[in-house]
Amino acid sequence: MYKHLKKRYIIPVLASGMLFIGVSFKDDFFEVAKQIEIFTTLFKAVNSNYVDNVNPGDLMDKAIKNMLAELDPYTNYFNEQDVVKYKINNTGEYTGIGAVITRKEAKLIVKEIYKNYPADKAGLKVGDEIIEIGDISLADYKEDASQLLRGGKNAKVEIKYIRQGKTLKANLTLEEVDVKAVPYFSKIGEKTGYIVLNQFTAKASTQVKEALEQLKREGAVNIILDLRGNPGGLLNEAVSICNLFVPKNEIIVTTKSKTEKHNITFKTNREPIDTEIPLVVIVDGKSASASEIVAGALQDLDRAVIIGSRSFGKGLVQRPIDLCYGTQIKITISRYFTPSGRCIQALDYSHKDKDGKAIRTAASEYNAFKTRKGRTVYDGGGILPDVVLDETKLSTISEALIKNEGIFNFVTEYYYKNPNLGTTIPVISDLDFANFKAFLKREKISFDTETELALKKTLAAAKKEKIDASITNEYQQLLLALQKSEENMLNQNQKEIKNLILDEIIKRYQYKEGLYLYYTKNNSEIKKAIGILNNEMEYKKILN
Repeated sequence: MYKHLKKRYIIPVLASGMLFIGVSFKDDFFEVAKQIEIFTTLFKAVNSNYVDNVNPGDLMDKAIKNMLAELDPYTNYFNEQDVVKYKINNTGEYTGIGAVITRKEAKLIVKEIYKNYPADKAGLKVGDEIIEIGDISLADYKEDASQLLRGGKNAKVEIKYIRQGKTLKANLTLEEVDVKAVPYFSKIGEKTGYIVLNQFTAKASTQVKEALEQLKREGAVNIILDLRGNPGGLLNEAVSICNLFVPKNEIIVTTKSKTEKHNITFKTNREPIDTEIPLVVIVDGKSASASEIVAGALQDLDRAVIIGSRSFGKGLVQRPIDLCYGTQIKITISRYFTPSGRCIQALDYSHKDKDGKAIRTAASEYNAFKTRKGRTVYDGGGILPDVVLDETKLSTISEALIKNEGIFNFVTEYYYKNPNLGTTIPVISDLDFANFKAFLKREKISFDTETELALKKTLAAAKKEKIDASITNEYQQLLLALQKSEENMLNQNQKEIKNLILDEIIKRYQYKEGLYLYYTKNNSEIKKAIGILNNEMEYKKILN
């Protein structure tokens, strides 16, 4: 009798739940179909009736990208050209000139040269401004010009570029370029192996594994894994890298979504390389996504000491979905959770402030979790290192100097004034720093701090309302006070800025490899990591 009643009770609940889901799906489907029909008729009306000729492809591209911008910055639409770039980011392989090219204020600037690839062989230098590719002038070229520097293997490309005011030419032969996920590894001293992981491409775990095995053969008995500046990449590669250091069948990350098929638990599935070797992981504010999965899992499992500064806080997972005509969408499908249950997403994109910016989770709202050995860790704002190092977190003024190219442009000038530096590591003197500040003033490089932008906005509004004349004196006083404040910030952070200038100088003469070699001997975070690894008692105390 009881069993019979129980069945009668449960079945209607399940049925009503299914009915609700069915009705909800039907309503959603109708709303989507309705909005598509509205958009289609609107799109046709604009193309047929607008006073000037319009490009349907450009209109649709902008419409889709602006629509997705309302969600989060990681849900992106890729047209046919974008798909090629996206695949390069995931594989690290492409056919091209072997250089990082960026567009800044309508200029195409060489930002980094890869050693022994076409750009390097042709004599291009960091800071060169490319103005012509083949017979295409870039002055009014609105498309992605970097695509013009890619093509079939051994294809010839002629470019024109400006260097220090002179227009030069170069002929390049395209090659297959393999951007390494592990650009550098080496032994430091007698005991420590050092591995830099730049990105989580499809070869990341293989390259970390090869580096780890090579370092162990050379006698390394402890390891530093450097994830600073690593923006992430493929989730499964993060799991595989953890698998090098933790046993088979350990939970590394769990993804949770409104869609059942995206709820997945990722476990290690291979035998590890070494579950005992002492391990320190270095992170900073630009270590994101897959970097945080590795750092968070190794922290939760008490397998590594994490040092540096709080990581970025990206706890969202994306998946590429192929669309028609060779296009693609990369869409946020779930949130990820570390083994202790933490979601370290820092920004809430479903709630935005009056300026349309996502709201950051307040520290007072973080939730506490426990690692395997009972240490307290928190969610909500990236991975907080076990050992926090102030020097890993850049000051606001340094961030501005990187963003506004102040350091980059100063070092370009420095490079051509000191062409024969070679492998000599210079000392950035007080005179050099004074020259740097003078360069910023001479070039009128704006810091674009929030205060500075607000002040400019106020003046623009005053001009629009034709009251700028009445506030000119007050505006100039505020501007002078702000400029003085910025100079004070420059002086207060002189040591940090000098280090950033030196880093950029070393890259110009010795490529990225030279900078990593310099770090192994001089970087304070690496020195701290070595100190922890060499002190067995301190290492165990942190993890216990």
